[in-house]
Amino acid sequence: MKKKIILIGMMGSGKTTIGKKLAKILNLDFIDTDKIIEKDCKIKINKIFEKFGESFFRKKEEKVVLKLLSKKKSSVMALGGGAFLNKKVQKKIIKENVSIWLDVSLEAIYKRCKGSNQRPLLNKKNNSNLKKTIKELMQIRKPIYSKAKFVIKTNKSATEVCKKILFSIKNII
Repeated sequence: MKKKIILIGMMGSGKTTIGKKLAKILNLDFIDTDKIIEKDCKIKINKIFEKFGESFFRKKEEKVVLKLLSKKKSSVMALGGGAFLNKKVQKKIIKENVSIWLDVSLEAIYKRCKGSNQRPLLNKKNNSNLKKTIKELMQIRKPIYSKAKFVIKTNKSATEVCKKILFSIKNII
């Protein structure tokens, strides 16, 4: 396999869980871009947002993701939920890699994210309507995520989702 498999989608869509499983099946390295950013900055993503703001984070994210994409080695990469919104990142992924949008329902994201304080875009102090915030983010991001080469509904187990992905990309790998 010569290309990277890039998993995109909303926070809570399963990119990390599915990415790890898929990488193991394909015997590839797994890269979680948020984890790389945290390692570089030596603090968690939500603390980066708190301390430096979203703009700082997005610049750092762009730099890290573009650097990782430029490496020749094949891998499975899970991007942060907002990374694919960046035009430079999006262009490089679409042109040179296999992009897969893990499309998940509003209800599933809500259930997965409602108790977490690790989601900076959902941690607004006055965010009394979490479901509404998630829905608004989804409405903005769906048209951009839909540019991915493949769309995989993630309403099944991680194993089933990996099977769907493997079936979809079988002629590419």
